Amino acid sequence: MDRLALSLRAALSLLLAATAAQAVAAMGQDAPTTSPTVATSAPPPSADERASAHARLRAALAEDRLEAATIEAAAVVALTESRFGKDARELVNPLTNAGTVAFRRGDLAAAEVGYQRAVALIDGKSAGADRDLIRPLTGLGETWLAAGRYTEAAVAFKRAVDLSRNLDGLYNLAQLDIVDPLIESYVALGRREEAEREHQFSFRVAETAYGRNDLRLLDPLDRLARWYESIGRYTTARGLHARALQIAEQGASTPPLGVPALRGLSRTWLDEALFGPEVQPNTAPDTTNGIDPFPTVSGGSRLNPEGERMLRAAVGVLRSHPPVDHQQLGETLAQLGDWYLLTGVPARASAAYAEAWKSLTIAGPSARRPYESPRLVIYRPPSSSAARLSPSDPEGFVDRIVELRLRVAADGKVLDAVLADGSEPDAVARSVMFAARKARYAPRLEGGAPSETEGVLLRERMLIKVPKATAKE
Repeated sequence: MDRLALSLRAALSLLLAATAAQAVAAMGQDAPTTSPTVATSAPPPSADERASAHARLRAALAEDRLEAATIEAAAVVALTESRFGKDARELVNPLTNAGTVAFRRGDLAAAEVGYQRAVALIDGKSAGADRDLIRPLTGLGETWLAAGRYTEAAVAFKRAVDLSRNLDGLYNLAQLDIVDPLIESYVALGRREEAEREHQFSFRVAETAYGRNDLRLLDPLDRLARWYESIGRYTTARGLHARALQIAEQGASTPPLGVPALRGLSRTWLDEALFGPEVQPNTAPDTTNGIDPFPTVSGGSRLNPEGERMLRAAVGVLRSHPPVDHQQLGETLAQLGDWYLLTGVPARASAAYAEAWKSLTIAGPSARRPYESPRLVIYRPPSSSAARLSPSDPEGFVDRIVELRLRVAADGKVLDAVLADGSEPDAVARSVMFAARKARYAPRLEGGAPSETEGVLLRERMLIKVPKATAKE
């Protein structure tokens, strides 16, 4: 049993044992000869005691003292049980809080126990939608998502979202915090149609709340556009980024707000050149004097130079509007380095990476950390991976995780791929290794210089068809 679970139960046991000991002591006292012995019990905790314990819990969480928060959360649960009973509805919030503390500590088993008990106190005991179910259901979904139990997580999140929409209106903003992990669960399960539907609805919620031209719509537009990028809908994503740029340009005093849209437009043009357009054109590309103005990327189609121009424009905007956002400037310069690397201009790539490193160093260690390891930029999973295969009969497949260790060169190419456990690859593993060798990384930066890296982990979830049992004669 996890240490936190033991701590929670130990705290409860101590409090209950103390109450029992008081009762036993009272029963063991000599009784007066003129009256029968009366067993007395400790009075239930007062509201002040529970309020004080809850205040200590809030203070411990605010200061990120999770050990202390665990003790106080258990105390609040025990005091509430003592006052109202172990099946009282008043326990829902204390149990949910205890689950949240356990989740923040990484104790998923204890978190699951707290959230499930909170849900059970309400489930089936009241007619209609119950608002108190939303928090524990969401916590339970987050716990299962963190544990990789995506099917269960999706069920919990969907139920919480439906409750939110029924109780607070179809387009209430509060639901967005639940929709995002619901989408993550759907994506992990390969349920792309449901993920896309929730993405579109999430954007509609924001648009309804903020209006079509409000600056607060920039983040929802970026999230929706990135989704379309991830599924190869580059033209659709480009339209959304263009709309975001138009909205950002209306706020003349805040030009850096348009930088994410500029970077997004650049990504769509590069990805389209690498992987092919969203809709293949029916006619040959126009040329001028026999010269194609869009150079070809190796293994892909034509490259629109607008992508480079957009990144340079973003760098210019960031540099010319103090105080400079060095993290965003560094990330944009690194993206420009990726552009040059993937389009075959390594000298320019190295120069851009060096400039990126300077800005990221100013921004701080956390900003620089993602660039201290190779970043996967081109990878097409095998056809039987969960990312590409959506079987109509999922029960007929089993999951298998394939983990590889890669050697990535300074130019981002994969030089070698071996199974992480050192075993000999079978047919399934070989298909992942073949895909991995065709992948392309943005290289690890060491002091701003692209560097070779050993032992890069690539993890692929494969779906293996289960053979049908032959009927017995």
